Amino acid sequence: MKRRHRSPDQLQGHGRSWHRRWRHSLRWRLVTMFVVMALVMTAVFVGGMRSVISGGWRDAGRPLIADYVDRLAAEVGTPPDVERAKALTERLPLAVRIEGPVVNWESHPGRMQGRGFESRAGNFFSRTTADGHRVSFGLGSLPWQRGPHGIVWLTLGVLLLLVLAAYAVVRRLLRPLDDIGAGAQRFGRGDFDQPIPIRRNDELGDLAQRINTMARDIGDMLDAKRALLLALSHELRSPLTRARLNAELLPATPEGAAERAALLRDLGEMRDLISDLLESERLASPHAALLREQIDLATLVHDVVAELPHEDEVELDLPPDVPIMSLDRTRMRLLLRNLLENALRHGGKLAGAQQPPKLSLRRVDGAVEIEVRDFGPGVEESQIEHLAEPFFRTDSARQRATGGVGLGMYLCKLVALAHGGSFELRNAAPGLSVQVRLSLAQPPEGDAPATIRARAARPQGDIG
Repeated sequence: MKRRHRSPDQLQGHGRSWHRRWRHSLRWRLVTMFVVMALVMTAVFVGGMRSVISGGWRDAGRPLIADYVDRLAAEVGTPPDVERAKALTERLPLAVRIEGPVVNWESHPGRMQGRGFESRAGNFFSRTTADGHRVSFGLGSLPWQRGPHGIVWLTLGVLLLLVLAAYAVVRRLLRPLDDIGAGAQRFGRGDFDQPIPIRRNDELGDLAQRINTMARDIGDMLDAKRALLLALSHELRSPLTRARLNAELLPATPEGAAERAALLRDLGEMRDLISDLLESERLASPHAALLREQIDLATLVHDVVAELPHEDEVELDLPPDVPIMSLDRTRMRLLLRNLLENALRHGGKLAGAQQPPKLSLRRVDGAVEIEVRDFGPGVEESQIEHLAEPFFRTDSARQRATGGVGLGMYLCKLVALAHGGSFELRNAAPGLSVQVRLSLAQPPEGDAPATIRARAARPQGDIG
């Protein structure tokens, strides 16, 4: 098996990546701080103990060591006996060297130089016998020198276990931060149903509790706004209906025909606005429900196009293999009508486009994709991400000419999400392209409301 070699640039990039991760991770920085503090405290303790031992204990121990060396020299004998010296080195971790006119012997050849104490303490560890031999003593093979690898690996293993234990403790201490981060993401998506769990009664627990209180207040405020909007919409329907009826009962005289038509048109726009508001709140509600039935999407497209006042200006690309799908007929009709009316309003012949809008159906990876594209001027890139937000309009001068209140694309997105699909807008150069992808697999009952609440809490805009 070939070993994979990394270039210096790859190693340097890998090192920079770990450095970024370390700087980003509060846990690893705390563990590093604890390890450094432990090493510094150990170094200070060891240094202090060495100072104490090398100071007071040295003077107290010198007479004892001198007496011990005298006893060792006496045991070797005069003249020095090599056999006794060998027995001494086997019994004790000592190194012995004998120099003299008759006997010259060394227990650890080549190892006495620099290992004995004579180089550091003069003649303190050496004795001269009566016959002129010099016997020197030093340290021999210590137990930890005969097996250093086991001790080293054991020490490293203990240190590694201590670091892992410190990391586990720090991770446990900072676990509420993970819960707070996940909760903040849920609240940012508009999902206030699941609060942040309170695991401990400390500062982090207090922080999580305050964030839960803030999220609950925001959720209550949004619910109150939605309830107020629904109440106003319901209350406005009745007077608008009476006003429209009274306007239609006005005498159709030539002098007031224009004013009567303008009044009826304004009342109709207000009626449509209220209907769209009510429908958007129903779809965005956590209790929204779809009335699914088996629908031929191509047939539904033909029906919607036939209802348009400029049906001959829409180009259709409907392949014969579009499958029957489980959809909400009313909501899908609303989606198709809004998309086509928006394309005709901003990219049809009346808008000066050279080519009529085009609606296409196609199968893509277990889904059916609906694309409505116009060939008008398009939209600025900075406004694309806002096109499915409620009441968003791209150009006020253009809107005065074309009408619209800014709820069409928002409703289309809500319908797509309610069906478990996706909604995407992009500039097609020329014109604007809207793509709705609907999965062929029917989602379980009750999944759509959760999808709507989580994904449509931050809607993305409208040009209608």
